[in-house]
Parts: sequence; C-alpha cells; structure tokens
Amino acid sequence: MLRVRDLTKTLTFFQALGITQVRRIDEANGRFTLVYLTDKAGTFEIELTHNWDQDKDYLNGDNFGHIAVGVDNIYESCETLMALGATLARPPRDGRMAFIKSPDNISIELLQQGPITAPGKPWNEMPNIGTW
Repeated sequence: MLRVRDLTKTLTFFQALGITQVRRIDEANGRFTLVYLTDKAGTFEIELTHNWDQDKDYLNGDNFGHIAVGVDNIYESCETLMALGATLARPPRDGRMAFIKSPDNISIELLQQGPITAPGKPWNEMPNIGTW
C-alpha cells in the first residue's frame, strides 16, 4: 500500500507505465479512497490510499525501498514520465534500468523487458539527479 496526496497525478503517473485501475473504494465516512492497480496481465496489485484531509506530504518510511516495473522501452518510458513532471533520479545509461520518482516522491525502478538497446545521447551523458 502506498499513501498518496494527489490521487489524480499518481494515477496519471502509473497509467503512463501501463498500470491501470481495477477497482476503487470511496469511503465517505472514513474520508479516504482506496484504488487498486494492476499491470496488463494482472500479475500484481498496488493499493493506493488517498486520505482526503491530508494536507502535508508523506515521508517515506525507513522500511520502504522501491517498486520495480518492467517496461517495453525504457527510454520512451522515461521520456513520457519526465514530460509528466516526474524526476529522473538515475537515467537509463545502460539501457537496462532507471530510477524515477512518482508525484509522491516514491522511487520507481524501471526495468527494460526484452532486448537491450544502446542508450546514446542524452541518456549516456546524464548524471544521477537524486538517490533511490
């Protein structure tokens, strides 16, 4: 489960990765929304919790690492997510993996599925921007 502040931005971020909503529970009495996401094959679920009255950013707990997501084209995925305003923490210099931050500053590792292609410019010249 991931607690998120801006549900719309977070859903847009995950949809750009091919991860879509499969069910949603809006609990008016508890003032929260639960959204369940999955990949195209339905091989996993991510639960997002949006507390309606949360007005501060959540801090990542010490026990949280990151989520890894396989993508068909790591370069296109990075470009799409960066165009949405995501921060690229580690560029896909080797064509195999990258780290990007979600709208709630959660580290997401992108893993190239299928053939690896040479990165070329600008990817092989980009420095790491943050930690993951």
